[in-house]
Amino acid sequence: MSSIPSIPENTPHILVLGMGGTIAGLAPNPKENPLQYQAGQVGVESLVNHIQSAIPGGIKLVSRQLANINSRNLSEPLLTGLGLAVREAINNPAVKGLVITHGTDTIEETGLFLQATCGKLAQTQAKRVILTGAMLPSNAPGADGPSNLLDALRWASTAIENCPGGIYAVMDGRGCMAMDLAKRHATALNAPLQNSPSSSVGLINPSWLSGVKAIQAAWNEDLPIPQEDEWPWVEILTSHAGARPETVAHWLNSNVQGFVVAGSGQGGFHDAWAEPLGRAISQGVAVVRTTRTGAGTTLPNIPEADVPGCRAAGTLTAPRARIGLQLALNAAKQANLAGKPMTWQDFFARIADLPEIR
Repeated sequence: MSSIPSIPENTPHILVLGMGGTIAGLAPNPKENPLQYQAGQVGVESLVNHIQSAIPGGIKLVSRQLANINSRNLSEPLLTGLGLAVREAINNPAVKGLVITHGTDTIEETGLFLQATCGKLAQTQAKRVILTGAMLPSNAPGADGPSNLLDALRWASTAIENCPGGIYAVMDGRGCMAMDLAKRHATALNAPLQNSPSSSVGLINPSWLSGVKAIQAAWNEDLPIPQEDEWPWVEILTSHAGARPETVAHWLNSNVQGFVVAGSGQGGFHDAWAEPLGRAISQGVAVVRTTRTGAGTTLPNIPEADVPGCRAAGTLTAPRARIGLQLALNAAKQANLAGKPMTWQDFFARIADLPEIR
């Protein structure tokens, strides 16, 4: 990956990191069928140039392409590269804020990852990192990408009273903590913000802001970013009618290190899975339980007592819980190598037990 472009040390700028996605997509027949398109076709420099005239004056923009993919193909090595680039930029005194253009399919994984690995750094350095994307390709009539990018750039560069540095996301005129962003509709323009606690980009809601500050007060230390080839292997298993024990048991001869069980209702899973999950835990496999509903809190020992060693995910959805578990497993490994014995549960609790924004 290329380094941040060289500019004079005293020249403030907003760094725009491109990851691809629908915001950088092109449709062959945008007027007839804008939803049939190929993501990751337009460079981030072109996206920035398209709205250059509307950017507030006084701030220089620097763009850098990290990837240009359909975000359904997001990989762990790409997350490592993104996390390192964000940390580098936050520590660069010339960078006054960051915007990341990203596909919406996996933006919730990236939001949780950045909060867990860069959230404290962004807060202490008083810099905002803003994730954004689009639901329509760049050449579609009424494409939402330009307005989302413009809002993200304004939020990253403008002094917003009392809004601290941190990891945020902007879509459809609203902003939220990036760890709260989740795509909950296949096509709606506000899909990533549906059911996410958020505030208007133009006028920050005081109750939302107080929730942000409560979370940041509880977030004491960022977790380490795994090396590209050191991400723990964690799978998501979804409980359903007719679930078979073999769904779990066939993994037990593999090198899998963790399961996130997306259970029904309040996070319960099929009785057929109790025995093989117990065996998995006895073999050292980490198990986290969440709900397949996509919203709400998974509480410990509800609806029934947890299998010993199983951890409830709190408000984390299955995709976010998977990233959280991977980071927790890696952090525990690093801590033990440094002679500081800690468990994955210790690190996972830092992510799952944060205050909720209501």
